[in-house]
Amino acid sequence: MSREVDLLIIGGGPGGYVAAAHAADLGIKTTLVESAEICGGVCLREGCIPSKALLHVAKIIDDAVDAESFGVSFGRPKVDAEKLRSWKNGVIRRLGTGVGTLLKGRKVEVITGRGTFEDSRTARVEGAEVVRIRFKHAIVATGSVAKMLPPSVIDPALVWDAAAALALTDLPGRLLVVGGGYIGLELGQVYAALGSKVTVIEALESLAPGADPELIKPLAARLKKQCEAIHVKCALKSGRKKGDGVEVQFEVDGKVRSEVFDRVLLSIGRRPNTDKLGLENTRVKVDERGFIVVNEQRRSTDPRIYAIGDAAGEPMLAHKASAEGRVAVEAIAGRPAAFEPSAIPAVIYTDPEVAWCGVTEKEAAERGMKVKVTRFPWAASGRAVAMGRTDGLTKMIFDAESQRLLGVGIVGAHAGDLIAEAVLGIEMAAVAEEIGASIHPHPSTSETIMEAAEAMLGHSVHAPGLK
Repeated sequence: MSREVDLLIIGGGPGGYVAAAHAADLGIKTTLVESAEICGGVCLREGCIPSKALLHVAKIIDDAVDAESFGVSFGRPKVDAEKLRSWKNGVIRRLGTGVGTLLKGRKVEVITGRGTFEDSRTARVEGAEVVRIRFKHAIVATGSVAKMLPPSVIDPALVWDAAAALALTDLPGRLLVVGGGYIGLELGQVYAALGSKVTVIEALESLAPGADPELIKPLAARLKKQCEAIHVKCALKSGRKKGDGVEVQFEVDGKVRSEVFDRVLLSIGRRPNTDKLGLENTRVKVDERGFIVVNEQRRSTDPRIYAIGDAAGEPMLAHKASAEGRVAVEAIAGRPAAFEPSAIPAVIYTDPEVAWCGVTEKEAAERGMKVKVTRFPWAASGRAVAMGRTDGLTKMIFDAESQRLLGVGIVGAHAGDLIAEAVLGIEMAAVAEEIGASIHPHPSTSETIMEAAEAMLGHSVHAPGLK
């Protein structure tokens, strides 16, 4: 069977399905190829959404324990793993059905199968039947896959990846999390709340490498209370099956230790899912890491083929993929479009949450930028004190001369929601006076942004002397 379409999109994640919907809105005949039964990608099925559902449950459990300090005692919550798993899967089904409805309503053709390129104008889709599709343009939105250690270090059959951990098939007594990045920390906190004794090991010098250490400090302090152990500058040496568990050797402070865990969760990053697409049959260039090389319109070196999301470079974030999808479609439609964001928010959805966007203090120093950094501690926030969560911090980076906002970092409750104001401020080239003069609701943690901006002007009301 064969057919012709204006636009072929391979991959139905947050980049692919958003691109498909936008293309349909612009009158472009679109076919979307997705290997899974429902669209939404890793984000929906085994990433962003299920992890946030379980993190919500973990926070309820931890809040119940913390409430004792307020004079409210619930006792330790009991976890019904089967019911929890069913609820989490229901969240996925509901949102997946919603995505399908959005595409169906726009008359986007969705084919379940695996797509590969035969040449720069033709793709082959293998599903219930083989379909050959001729396209005017194509968008690669195939996302990424988890990195694994070589079998010489540990047998892949002995480890969980994030998808397996989110399946919630069992609650291990002892869980080793290899990798202290955002995925490892989020899942480690989930399982700690559900009752597992969690150990986290990270090869680099700090948790969440790449994030501002000042923002990670409050999170690390809370994790140390929740986890059995946390080790940084710690290298995994080997792992082998022992009884019903896994005996793992890792090096800490120059000494090799051996411990047995019920489960090992491997969270050492992700790589672009581009190696089995038949790109060698096209003029698409792929770099040494597997990312498709694209320009500001997300067009590859093959003028008919675009790439977005994890397949097109870092940061590997769902919202970045969606934004790129819109840009690629606009370019295909002949409209002026370029992916040139000043700020892409990054969020670690732990408790406390950590979020940042724009230029960091370290990046500013490396670039030789003249900046001024202000901080507002949440211990001076009425809302934070009322919630019993004064471990937060709002940090802002301004141009020293123009006072233009360049970057923001926040650690604290709902930091992932608060960071949106910072993104808008950076994109709109807001200056400290404009942010400080904007009336924020009281009491709210959003006031910490206003007060940090006021600190740039030398008069933060609730933190006198803070500059």
